[in-house]
Amino acid sequence: MSHRTTAQATWRRSLLALTATSAAVAALTLPAAAAPVHDREGGDRTITVNGGNAFPESVAADHHYVYTASIADGTVYRGRPGATSLDLFLPGGQDGRTQATGIKATGDRLLIAGAFTGRFFVYTDTGKLVSSYTVPDTGGPTLVNDETVTPDGDVYITDSFRAVVYRIPAAEVNAPATGAHRTLEVAYRLPDYVAGQSNGNGIVTTPDGKSLIIGYWYSGALYRLTLATGEVSRIAAPALAGADGMARQGDTLYIARSVTNEVDTVRLSGDETAAAVVSARTYPGADTTTGVAVSGDRLLVTNSQMDTFLYGDPLTSPVFTLESLPLR
Repeated sequence: MSHRTTAQATWRRSLLALTATSAAVAALTLPAAAAPVHDREGGDRTITVNGGNAFPESVAADHHYVYTASIADGTVYRGRPGATSLDLFLPGGQDGRTQATGIKATGDRLLIAGAFTGRFFVYTDTGKLVSSYTVPDTGGPTLVNDETVTPDGDVYITDSFRAVVYRIPAAEVNAPATGAHRTLEVAYRLPDYVAGQSNGNGIVTTPDGKSLIIGYWYSGALYRLTLATGEVSRIAAPALAGADGMARQGDTLYIARSVTNEVDTVRLSGDETAAAVVSARTYPGADTTTGVAVSGDRLLVTNSQMDTFLYGDPLTSPVFTLESLPLR
């Protein structure tokens, strides 16, 4: 059995276990004020992803485009902010990109995590391959999951099956588009990884850009990693089991919880040592909400149908979509 197949089977087992316990965990950890609520009629909008195998795991946005990508085949889709659909941008399989999870836009660069393939890709915003990366060959499973960019342009990447954070220096991200291939470098190691489970997932910078905040999918814990020292400490916050993609605006985190099909709004304390759940929301048609991004005054959420991708069950819907919600 290949490492890729083993990794996907591990994620399937994790999803089964977490689905069975998520309702009880949510009841114990979420305060009454944070009970899921539906947006007012007309407040949400649906964005169609024009691909029959899209399975959009993540979403990114800048002033020019909204992007999503397929975990099933690595295809990248994009459209203008406010558009009702996203169209093909980068074909699946191109440059060895056969799966895609986390996606981020930074300057004139597009960053794409390669999921169970252990790959990572840097493109220009015109679609030229700047460089591609592969995780170190340890013989173990990998799930290159999500990424964030610090103010100085360095990129930090989570691996849900390895207790590490990878780093790509800004100079490599902004290098000429030569298509160079490199090995991902381990920058930091993370605590509390549970063997056989999906762990570190969503990742953002703190408001001052000096630390990283990393969400763990299986335990629902949040951790702060101080870049200057490598110190990692757990943030005092309710456990948000199924915490997946994450976006930040100021001291507010938006966390997509893929098992409970909701997006939680979480407020950081001034010193980033604690966080409180302000609200949780869902919407009609939410279908495995794995990714989230802020686009202007809107919150974009993926309806990834990830459970269908993992188990091979019939599609919930033949049309793949994102949801655009009022930010507040």
